[in-house]
Amino acid sequence: MTTLVTGATGTVGHAIVRVLLAHGRRVRALVRDLARARMYVSADVELAVGDVTDPDSVRGAVRGCGVVYHASGLPEQWLPDPRRFDEVNVGGTRHVVEAALAEGVGAFLYTSTIDVFTIPSGVEFDESELDPQPKPTAYERSKQAADRLVTDAVARGLPARFLHPSGVYGPAPVTTGVNDFLKRLVRRQIPMLLPGGFPLVFADDVAAGHLAAEERAPPGARFILSESYRRLDAIARAVAAIVPGVRVPPVLPMWVARAVSETGELAARLTRRPPLIPSGQLHFLALDVRPSAARARAELGWAPVAFEDGLRRTLDDLRGRGEIP
Repeated sequence: MTTLVTGATGTVGHAIVRVLLAHGRRVRALVRDLARARMYVSADVELAVGDVTDPDSVRGAVRGCGVVYHASGLPEQWLPDPRRFDEVNVGGTRHVVEAALAEGVGAFLYTSTIDVFTIPSGVEFDESELDPQPKPTAYERSKQAADRLVTDAVARGLPARFLHPSGVYGPAPVTTGVNDFLKRLVRRQIPMLLPGGFPLVFADDVAAGHLAAEERAPPGARFILSESYRRLDAIARAVAAIVPGVRVPPVLPMWVARAVSETGELAARLTRRPPLIPSGQLHFLALDVRPSAARARAELGWAPVAFEDGLRRTLDDLRGRGEIP
């Protein structure tokens, strides 16, 4: 049986491919750039050239597969054309879902996000309530729409399980998100830290949660995957404890961060260049987001590594790829 993975060169998808191969699975990956993918994806993986925004290439990639892991998407906080979020995150998901339904796959694992839930500030939350209100950023709204699309497909017979990771970090061929923060911190490219923090989860643990959901969870089940909440200054101190010479920058006062964010958002509309502090990012950092992974631990036997262990492995990977000294 062949398993298709979308997003195989991203942080989550790359980890999923590694876990599947370690379990002896036959893996096919949908990739846009064959030469680039061959540099980063194991030679044991069959590569299908295409794009989630192209329904024909998606149908070709899904054909003959018994399981689909849909982990691709645009995770950026800001894009000059916000319609791109809908094109990839919603339209791409629709194409993968429709192809999976047509193929009659036995399992569909969907990488969603904790952002689709109702998130109270500073209070632990679980999978029980999807937020009925539109979220403040185009990225979040696109993930809400994609999640609803997969939910509707379950009623049509799609055997989908939903995985909701928090901030993902870990060994990957790309340096984005949390990994990019770690790289810039070690390189001393962050003069001041933003206030607040966010929940984190190691990429390999996210992949393990996906596989466990395939094996143990019924269609329609949802699982938050998150290990711990960390303030940015605490993350910086943890990095400094591992990498000699790393400086822990001072924390920018929230009122200053908000002023910079508002000014930057206005300028971005004119220049079409990313704001220094995207408003959505600052809002999330200030919200004190506390997701509970109790269901995944109890029902999937999910046991994530400690943050310090995952951090060390991530820094080793960044160093091995020449991203940090």
